[in-house]
Amino acid sequence: MTMLAQWLYRLDQGLISAAGFGHESEGDDTVMVTSISRDLARATLAVLFIAGMIVASFWVLRPFLPAVVWATMIVVATWPLMLRVQSALWGRRGLAVAVMTMVLLLGLIVPLALALTTIVAHSQEIASGAQWLATWSVPPPPDWVERLPLVGSRLIARWKEVSAIDAGDFSARLAPYTRQIIGWILGTVGTIGMVLVQFLLVVLIAAFLFATGEATADGVRRFARRLAGARGEHSARLAAQAIRSVALGIIVTALVQACLAWIGLAVCGVPFAAALTALVFALCIAQIGPLLVMIPAVVWTYWSGSAGWGSALLVWTLFVVTIDNVVRPVLIKKGADLPLWLVFSGVVGGLLAFGIVGLFVGPVVLAVSYSLLADWVNTAESATASHDSGRRRVPVA
Repeated sequence: MTMLAQWLYRLDQGLISAAGFGHESEGDDTVMVTSISRDLARATLAVLFIAGMIVASFWVLRPFLPAVVWATMIVVATWPLMLRVQSALWGRRGLAVAVMTMVLLLGLIVPLALALTTIVAHSQEIASGAQWLATWSVPPPPDWVERLPLVGSRLIARWKEVSAIDAGDFSARLAPYTRQIIGWILGTVGTIGMVLVQFLLVVLIAAFLFATGEATADGVRRFARRLAGARGEHSARLAAQAIRSVALGIIVTALVQACLAWIGLAVCGVPFAAALTALVFALCIAQIGPLLVMIPAVVWTYWSGSAGWGSALLVWTLFVVTIDNVVRPVLIKKGADLPLWLVFSGVVGGLLAFGIVGLFVGPVVLAVSYSLLADWVNTAESATASHDSGRRRVPVA
């Protein structure tokens, strides 16, 4: 370590040469090594202090980080829309921010109102279903169950055991699990309450970012340039484009599929159409698709005796399922010139790794990494080509 420090010091002072490398005294070397050791300790402590401050700051802001991330994603994705709203409102930023904030609040209020309206409208059906469930018992097994190969005899024996249980005994067996079910319901209600609080916090932070968008974006660009030069600023712009690409390609496509699914469900008279539409929207965002909702709806339509409506809903389901193959690529290309596989992999992988916020975080991480890797590869190839061309220009003796 001492020899390395001496060599670095001589290199920095311009003292390395073939003639004068050994003209320094041992005392000077000792003073130089002591100075370098003190500077190294001071630099190490400074780095540790800065790292500790960063960790402490993140620890303090940890409860607000999900809301900040969501608000940032929403503002970046809807910033062009906000500028159009501002232009339509005579260039008044305050009015545009108020309109965008009200739209975000409606995004919370309208689904809750639809859910409550659906529950109230079907309250009689829910009550009758609960009464029927209280007196329900398992019917006896049909004859064809016994004729099943390998498992027929065991299955029918088990089925007869279950069907022999009357409604009162069945309720008594479920009684020990009642407390757990009630605890789960209360925990779900508490989770919903925390989600509402987080959503209101997202709306407030988004309103602040809408009001100070240019200054915030300029600060992010300057930080990225300070961190990695022009390439860092390019990465920041690419991250914003990836967010808009996901918002257009994933969210808008899911919204289109959900609206089309609601039209089919409502026209064919499928009950709980609003709740099923919300489930279709969630499944489309998760890249699962609307089949898990639409196929049971088609089966129910056929089972209820409406063969014509069932066939119509089946055709409409095929249209809803396949339309994303046309809409999603077009919208993704409008958001950013990124490979479709990259965005799709980022959406699915981010959703599995980070939850719902990973829909945006995953594509952003992959897009920035892909861009940096491509720039590095292209730069290396350019340097190699330039070096080879320079060597070719040298005349051979």
